[in-house]
Amino acid sequence: MDHLFDTANAPKRSNVPELSVSELAGSVQRSLEESFGRVRVRGEISGMKLASSGHLYADLKDENANLNMICWRTTLQRLKIKPEDGLEVICTGKITTYPKSSRYQLIVESIELAGEGALLKMLEDRRKRLAAEGLFAAERKKALPYLPRVIGVVTSPTGAVIRDILHRLNDRFPRHVIVWPVAVQGENAAEQIAAAIRGFDALPVTGGKVARPDLIIVARGGGSLEDLMAFNEEVVVRAAAECSIPLISAVGHETDTTLIDYAADMRAPTPTAAAEMAVPVRAELLAATMDGARRLLASMTRLIEHRRERTQSYAARLGDPRRLLENKTQNLDHIAHKLDGAFDKGVKLRETKLVKLGASLRHPQSLIEKHQQNLIHVGQQLNGAFDQGIKLRGTHVVRLGSSLRHPRSLIERETNRLHDRAERLKNASLRVLPDRTRALENTGRMLETLSFKKVLARGFAVVRDAQGLPVTSADQVAAGQILDLEFKESRHIRVKSE
Repeated sequence: MDHLFDTANAPKRSNVPELSVSELAGSVQRSLEESFGRVRVRGEISGMKLASSGHLYADLKDENANLNMICWRTTLQRLKIKPEDGLEVICTGKITTYPKSSRYQLIVESIELAGEGALLKMLEDRRKRLAAEGLFAAERKKALPYLPRVIGVVTSPTGAVIRDILHRLNDRFPRHVIVWPVAVQGENAAEQIAAAIRGFDALPVTGGKVARPDLIIVARGGGSLEDLMAFNEEVVVRAAAECSIPLISAVGHETDTTLIDYAADMRAPTPTAAAEMAVPVRAELLAATMDGARRLLASMTRLIEHRRERTQSYAARLGDPRRLLENKTQNLDHIAHKLDGAFDKGVKLRETKLVKLGASLRHPQSLIEKHQQNLIHVGQQLNGAFDQGIKLRGTHVVRLGSSLRHPRSLIERETNRLHDRAERLKNASLRVLPDRTRALENTGRMLETLSFKKVLARGFAVVRDAQGLPVTSADQVAAGQILDLEFKESRHIRVKSE
């Protein structure tokens, strides 16, 4: 059993203290945080992820190494620039570890761009992205009003920019100006500028307490690229592009360019130039108006003179209208006089012709009596002929019957047929007689209408000579001749002409 107490092969004990995994991880974390309490690290952002909690996770890398970085939500909201993949930045923070994955990481407290080149690259990428959305399209640009009634200015109220704009407006054409004071650089400058543009655009067109501007000027003096960053922010660019009021961008000096310049309806190289674009020169406008008035007056004078000369030329060729009217009036009087004489003459001729026709006509009653006598005579002749024809036919039938010795039925049939014809002939005569009587009566009424007796009833008289012939002209009457005057109701008076 000596081997149980053999110390030659027994394990050697170490003086290094034994630590758990958690103790070691905590020790490493404390060492890193104490050694690198605050560091500034330069690198390129990649693999950026925004968690649902609002915290930002990304990698900060260069050509040889990669470092995990975390930006808590509260810190992310205070950053001056918005982190983007591929952006070269300088991150300020502290180094710590994440024990559960044995990784060390950078807790970011602030981020700044790593030099002007990185900033320009970020602005160029942003410009391309916004341009692809159509925010800088030419068809979105609105024309500036020729003479705005109210001008809204978005700028700092204490700088020299607002004084330059007001002074230039007063020199050219004084207008009502409303200033919306904002910070033009700093952390909250971009939000204030965007809120000012949207505030002007939200004013009511009519009836509001504050007049709605017809034109907006967003202005700032010159400065470095970092100083002008507020006018490169996406919120400002979108507010300018969405504004329904025409907008002039006047940020920096002539060589400075910001993203709001692309979204604005017009870019001015300086705030003073923006005031010149906003309004015309009042004196030049008055001079142009007066010159236009003079030219218009001269043109109207020439036109009136030309029309006067043409009118006079037409008047000379037309002659005196009063003379033409007098001639037409005289012709009208002459025609009226001739018309009166022709009318009287025509009436006399028609009366003479009517008297002549009336004298030549026989009295309708005598014509009616004559036609009635003729009709009675014709009826008597017709009845005699009818009776004679019946007798002849009967005799002929009897003779034929006796000579031919036809059967009695044949004779009776022939006799009946003769009686039928006789009856039809009698009925025809009865039908013809009323028609002729009516025609005679119509003719009598027409004769009565056309009879000169109607003329006599209106106060005229028929003049006849001793032979009973009508006298139609005074030339037919000799002195001492006996004339017969017939009036209405067939009353005759004999007179001697003188």
